Amino acid sequence: MKKGMARAPARGLLRALGMKDEDFEKPMIAVANSFSTIVPGHMHLNKLAEEVKKGIQQAGGTAYEFGVPGICDGIAMGLEGMRYSLPSREIVADTVESMVEAHVADGWVGITNCDKITPGMLMACGRVNIPAVILTGGPMVPGIYRDKRLDVISIFEAVGELKAGKITDADFLEIEKRACPGPGSCSGLFTANTMACLTEAMGLSLEGCATSHAISKEKLEIARKTGVLAVEVALDGRKPRDFVTKASFENAVRVDNAIGGSTNTCLHLIAIAKEFDIDLELDLFDKISKDTKHIVALKPGGEHFMIDLDAAGGIPAVLSRLAPKLKDARTVEGRSILDVAKAAKVKDPQVVRGLDRAYHEEGGICILWGNLAEEGCVVKQSAVLSSMRKFEGPARVFDSEREATDATLEGRIKPGDAVVVRYQGPKGAPGMPEMLSLTAIIAGMGLIESVALITDGRFSGGTRGLSIGHVCPEAYVGGALAAIRDKDIVRIDLDSREIEVLLSQKEVKARLRDRKIPGTKTTGYLRRYREQVGSASCGAILG
Repeated sequence: MKKGMARAPARGLLRALGMKDEDFEKPMIAVANSFSTIVPGHMHLNKLAEEVKKGIQQAGGTAYEFGVPGICDGIAMGLEGMRYSLPSREIVADTVESMVEAHVADGWVGITNCDKITPGMLMACGRVNIPAVILTGGPMVPGIYRDKRLDVISIFEAVGELKAGKITDADFLEIEKRACPGPGSCSGLFTANTMACLTEAMGLSLEGCATSHAISKEKLEIARKTGVLAVEVALDGRKPRDFVTKASFENAVRVDNAIGGSTNTCLHLIAIAKEFDIDLELDLFDKISKDTKHIVALKPGGEHFMIDLDAAGGIPAVLSRLAPKLKDARTVEGRSILDVAKAAKVKDPQVVRGLDRAYHEEGGICILWGNLAEEGCVVKQSAVLSSMRKFEGPARVFDSEREATDATLEGRIKPGDAVVVRYQGPKGAPGMPEMLSLTAIIAGMGLIESVALITDGRFSGGTRGLSIGHVCPEAYVGGALAAIRDKDIVRIDLDSREIEVLLSQKEVKARLRDRKIPGTKTTGYLRRYREQVGSASCGAILG
């Protein structure tokens, strides 16, 4: 783009940006910045971008910056807009591809933080495959009320607590005001922070990046070092596919299971691997789960927060515990992940437990199969009470989240019920929305010990309880979920990895022939998404 007489018009336009003769000899590094003033996790990213650009300049490069869209799931949750959340992942990847390829960057930095933005940028890393470094923006510090630490899930669950008379109106208002005190991704181990941890485990961000907090001096220093590193990898020609391998993904799945991460990783890692031309099967998550102990318990499945994991040594500390089972893989910094694990220290064994003191003998993710989910479904078993690992109860069937939420708030959901919310899959909704509002209300109303929730939609990383999502095939395409009726008996067994409705195959087929698909009007992007998106079991990627 910068050489030769024929490129003079391009150079002329670049000079309008302030570039000088000497700048045309420097590596040009694109900075993909998902800053916005509507997403708390992104409201500080401009400050990090400035540090990244300083690092690029310090290392002898020149930077250009462009914006990347980002949706706040917590704000969109429970609204029609939540249908845009997962589809926005593809927009992020497409945006980075378009801007980096069109303007011929020598390398790029992705500044990201929240649920679909980080996976979208990781997809772009594999797809574009030019030198790249990811900078995740860091967690929010917890809020505090009456000596209890809070996060955004505290507000969601307070809705159910208020309805159940467990807290007062005054308590409710104070929790709302105090739970989210400033910049950063929500302070527990929800999807945003899980993906930040897995980005570091895969070697695509700097060591310590995932857990350094949004408002910390350490995060600013990591941002500057990220800019320096981006120039170094551009000069070396070190591309993501050169060091991100199948082993990198397997290590990430192992870390995910060890820390009890979000079930959304089953969608995202499969989709990211596809962009690296790597096949990652859903059953691999379960296979690795059975061979990985759960050693970190953060919110929502435990009492610790991301700030505790950071103080305990962050992801390197987790890697040190997992070292015997990790596979050799390199990082963007050029180090072996095994060397990172060997050099790391666990600073707080109460937060990052030893294998002999694991919370659970299996990892956080559990994949179930059966006549309700012939292609599989996902549950965060580390956030399920031991008393709920085996469940059998009558179905209460809803074709929308709103109907199920209203029924719960009105007291129509009883202990022992299996709440089924269908037509919420990638095609059915369309967009596969999360249902944190519903799961949090169930928890807040004290039903988490007795009610199961099953859907072809998704759950937030902040969901806890026997919440089973990603049921495939989804109801919209004729999955067995579409055949269930009220009072049918649903049986779930996490130990044997089974989920079924107690109906004969003949009866299921007969009901599916008579099913009526709810009419969901779609226009624009969601209409195109419905037409092109594939199964959640394969990452819900566009064909």
